[in-house]
Amino acid sequence: MKAIDVDAFPQEVLADEEPKYLRRQKPLEIKRRKFGRKAWSTYFRVSVWVIGAAAAAFATYETAHFLYASPEMALIHPDQISLKGNNYVSPAGVLEIFATDRGKSLLRIPLDERRRQIESLPWIEQATVRRALPDRLEVEIKERTPIAFVREDSDMALVDVHGVILERPLEGDFHFPVVTGIGPEMPLEDREKRMQLYSGFAQQIDAARAGALDQVSEVDLSDEHDVRAILTALGGGDASAGQPDAPVTVHFGDSDFASKYQTLVEDIGQWRAKAGPVESVDLRFSREAVVNQDTTSVAQLRPPKPVAARASLSAKKPK
Repeated sequence: MKAIDVDAFPQEVLADEEPKYLRRQKPLEIKRRKFGRKAWSTYFRVSVWVIGAAAAAFATYETAHFLYASPEMALIHPDQISLKGNNYVSPAGVLEIFATDRGKSLLRIPLDERRRQIESLPWIEQATVRRALPDRLEVEIKERTPIAFVREDSDMALVDVHGVILERPLEGDFHFPVVTGIGPEMPLEDREKRMQLYSGFAQQIDAARAGALDQVSEVDLSDEHDVRAILTALGGGDASAGQPDAPVTVHFGDSDFASKYQTLVEDIGQWRAKAGPVESVDLRFSREAVVNQDTTSVAQLRPPKPVAARASLSAKKPK
């Protein structure tokens, strides 16, 4: 056999005839270092984040535990509650509302609910409840202002401008007229309307003459359109002539109380001189005063004079 002359054939032919298994099928992978400088920087940042998150979670847990479970934040003694604004409200009645909160953290106490409970007490008109961390509560109240007495069974209670009936405190010293025609059985809305009417009456006559309300002993509010008051010490009486300064029942209507009261005190003397003892006066008519209508069978109303500035007298002298 002749030796094959390699140089006699092209190199391309010889290359194609090489076995395939001698040729590399995949590119050579270059091994990289697992802990290079960039990898260490990434691992460090991740470690810092993890440690920071764990520290924040631990701090949050400790803070929440302190705020919600620590004895330093708990309401333990009634002395931790300060009460301001009470004159007639018993402190014990207010503090009793917080009895269910004993031992709880201040942050667990529902302030709005406690405020509503405090305002449900009859004498309290408005209340504010605040936290004073770490371990105190501040309660500030505004008491209702009574403006009259009201008969309640056989006793006297008080009533404010909104018609709320208040228990009379033992230590209070009040000087008010007695109002009738309202009571606990009447809806609060109706009581409030009548007490608003009474309040306007009291303010106007006191504005017309200082101390005028002291002359009022009783006010009947049965008719929401007529303030019927019993007044004393109006003057104009003559004890020597058998006309003492007796109480007078006056119908004031529902408006213009100041001018009607002024007419009453200025003309009561003249009415007594003409009609004798005056027991009642009706001032609900424009420029007219009906005297003793409650005790006479007929009372003539005289039409007002065009130039009259005051109420004129029209009544029969009682027998």
